[in-house]
Amino acid sequence: MADISSTSSTTEDELPPPQNADTEKASATEPAHSPQRSMAQAIGLIATCTTAMVLNSSNSTAVAIALPTIGRDLNIPEYRLQWVVSAYSLSSGCLLLFLGRLADLHGRKLSFLFGAFVLGVFGLGCGFAQDEITLDVLRGFQGIGGAAVIPASLGMLAHAFPPSRIRSIAFATFAAGAPVGAAIGSIIGGVLTQLTEKTWRSVFYFMTGISALVFLGGLLTFDKDMPSTEQDKRVDWLGAFLVTAGLVMIVFVLSDGNIAPNGWKTSYIIALLIVGVLLLGVYVGWQYYLERVQDDPNAPRSWLTPPPLLRITLFSRGNGKLAAILAIAFLEYCGFMAFPFWLQLYYQDYIGLNPILTMVRLLPMFITGVLCNVAVALVVGFVPVVYLIVLGTTLTGVANVLFAVIDPAATYWAFGFPATVLIVFGADFVFPSGTLFVARVCLPHEQSVGGALFQTLTQLGGAFGLAITTIVYDATLKRVSLQDGVVINVNGTNAPAPAQLRAYKDAFFTASAFNFLGALLAIVFLRTAGVVGDSGKSGDGDPPEPEEKAPVRSESPSLVP
Repeated sequence: MADISSTSSTTEDELPPPQNADTEKASATEPAHSPQRSMAQAIGLIATCTTAMVLNSSNSTAVAIALPTIGRDLNIPEYRLQWVVSAYSLSSGCLLLFLGRLADLHGRKLSFLFGAFVLGVFGLGCGFAQDEITLDVLRGFQGIGGAAVIPASLGMLAHAFPPSRIRSIAFATFAAGAPVGAAIGSIIGGVLTQLTEKTWRSVFYFMTGISALVFLGGLLTFDKDMPSTEQDKRVDWLGAFLVTAGLVMIVFVLSDGNIAPNGWKTSYIIALLIVGVLLLGVYVGWQYYLERVQDDPNAPRSWLTPPPLLRITLFSRGNGKLAAILAIAFLEYCGFMAFPFWLQLYYQDYIGLNPILTMVRLLPMFITGVLCNVAVALVVGFVPVVYLIVLGTTLTGVANVLFAVIDPAATYWAFGFPATVLIVFGADFVFPSGTLFVARVCLPHEQSVGGALFQTLTQLGGAFGLAITTIVYDATLKRVSLQDGVVINVNGTNAPAPAQLRAYKDAFFTASAFNFLGALLAIVFLRTAGVVGDSGKSGDGDPPEPEEKAPVRSESPSLVP
């Protein structure tokens, strides 16, 4: 079979290595990319990474569609049900940067296998949970696995495939795992919850089996980990604590603020928000200081000044376009991840459909996701990224608007069908475009942490969007119910039907606002970004842009991850 790892374009927008003697010596003896692989080996690697993404995404949506059943079985009030989903997003989103850095330092295969193992073990534990607290805690631990496999997958794909058509296909396929996984999760969650004796517990058992499959795939298809060639392999534990603690507090506040005893005025909510923001501010300052120390050969070195967890100047890569893409990805996932959550509640709690019928109405998401994946792989090497992102985010916004103006008496084909067709365009276009851009502006030893940064913003976007739309939903439900003379109970089960419908619509309107704002940012900041993929034709790539070069480092990290 033909080798495909050497098909890179000669003019691809590759980044120059740090220019110093140590790096030149390292790069002279070690390749920047993994050895050539056959087509079968490449397909196996891409399939394993994509399955990991599908597993990570479906771990949210499969559980989301089973939430009403979980709530009834474990006596969880509806206002606390979101924690079954948010606990996973909390840990997986907040630990991505730290575990991405560890993957770059100590091996992506090891990190991937660890993550798959954690996903399986704690997923199995969730299937045996007998109360709300146990389930939430196990879901939090399960999210650690997701935080390990995703940056390892991104780093491995960037390392395995040099800039080429196959790299564009690999990243597009991997990115499709998010929306496709969301659709598959909804389908599997609906079928197993409705048709199996163990109902929602079967969902976790099934996910455990997929985790085992992912573990086996990583064992067989990932390249053997090579020792990191960075001279300074110390981990910035202080930075890891600051960013993780800060993100955990902020996401907790977003998830719990509306259901706290006194809402957003609750003392611990205010305190955690302030402390979380301060910790993130200190983290940014600490990373900037460490970066300055590492880049200055005359600066004093000590055990207190390890390499930064994340270079702050990374945000300025591509003349600031990387920061814009990260912001757009955050906004896109605010709207995208809120959609299936409110959709399944609307169909099951308002319309009264069972999980199977709800799942059937989500099938177009899966089909469209596959088609979008094919389309992106074909055009990402030819079409400027601004067109892809603006089109995708706009269509996702339109999908949310369709449910914001839905007539419950109308046929499914009038609102539900077009919405589920359009909703995946944003994620399918933004994720591959964004990860390809990250891969191009990050050095090989930064690939996992760069991918982790992008994935962190998408995970936090999902948590933020869900929190904000929940706030809007609850506020509308209370307001409209009071207008009808009804004081709703803590679960909102006595709310009048018109109040419920208005609350659902306002939640979808809010979700669409995130998507349209992302489209606006793309129009303003990405007009000159050009093409991020590779067409596979020699000579058609964009010339390297000076602002996309990585900063010179004095420690001379090697080009080998």
